[in-house]
Amino acid sequence: MRILRIVLLVFVFLLTALFAQKTINNQPFAHTFSIVAMDEKTGDIGVAVQSHWFSVGSIVSWAEAGVGAVATQSMVNASFGPRGLKLLKQGKTPKEALKILLDADEGRALRQVAIIDKNGRVAVHTGKDCIPEAGHIAGKHYSVQANMMLNKTVWPAMSEAFEKNTDLPLAERMLSALQAAQKAGGDIRGQQSAAIIVVKGKASGKPWEDRKIDLRVEDHPEAVAEIARVLKVYRAYEHMNNGDLAIEHNQTDKALQEYGAAQKMFPQNLEMKYWTAVSLVNIGQLKNALPLFKEVFAADPNWKALTPRIVPNGMLKADAETLRKIMDVK
Repeated sequence: MRILRIVLLVFVFLLTALFAQKTINNQPFAHTFSIVAMDEKTGDIGVAVQSHWFSVGSIVSWAEAGVGAVATQSMVNASFGPRGLKLLKQGKTPKEALKILLDADEGRALRQVAIIDKNGRVAVHTGKDCIPEAGHIAGKHYSVQANMMLNKTVWPAMSEAFEKNTDLPLAERMLSALQAAQKAGGDIRGQQSAAIIVVKGKASGKPWEDRKIDLRVEDHPEAVAEIARVLKVYRAYEHMNNGDLAIEHNQTDKALQEYGAAQKMFPQNLEMKYWTAVSLVNIGQLKNALPLFKEVFAADPNWKALTPRIVPNGMLKADAETLRKIMDVK
């Protein structure tokens, strides 16, 4: 009996040691599906990812303008992101960078990682001990990779979707790959978080301008659908920003066109309606602005309280009579 207990203790010890080795310094289990890609038309570079893991975008996806992008997943070695980008900046090819990272990593059999550079060259690795179903496809200017999937059709579905949707901007094209992955079965555990990053293919020296899109869904039961919604919101606000820029250049027709496009995408968004109304006043179209103010004020009186506060600094160019007409809308 004593011998049996000793054997059991040894067995438990070995299992514990094996598990400890698999976690590798408590690194997260970001089992997931992702895509790294380059837009052939613009040179933009991006990463998109989804996982049943909290805040997957903070550990899996890495990108730098004028350099490339990295997706590091499975039993994540998060250092692969910044180190991979650094190696690319030093002139290494994705293949060379990937080899350097893996050669120095004892947990390489548990890793899944993809690297793309500013020229669209890719290198990808799926370790032999990644949890099935696991695999990848490296295509022209992109790579899709997945592990702990419900079935083996996930990454081929991603590849097909990305290659088919050549008319879409890079962010939407990568999103189509995530949607295809989920439709094919996705992560066997379900969904939780997602992220999309797009950076310029050529660095401008202004990092705050080079990261074009950086969107995350940290915790949501339908993360893919939610990141799609958030991307649509981003595009709507992009129209608003373009409208503001057109106003600055006295391009009234273009501004109204951009504002209209934004509101068409999100007709219930009070913020968009309000600032459109403000811009209309500023270009002398009070009559067209008043119905928008009326709708916004009726839905939320705080916007009405805000209005006089933006006159002194010139955001709303309204004299006393114009302001009175705005505040009196019923």
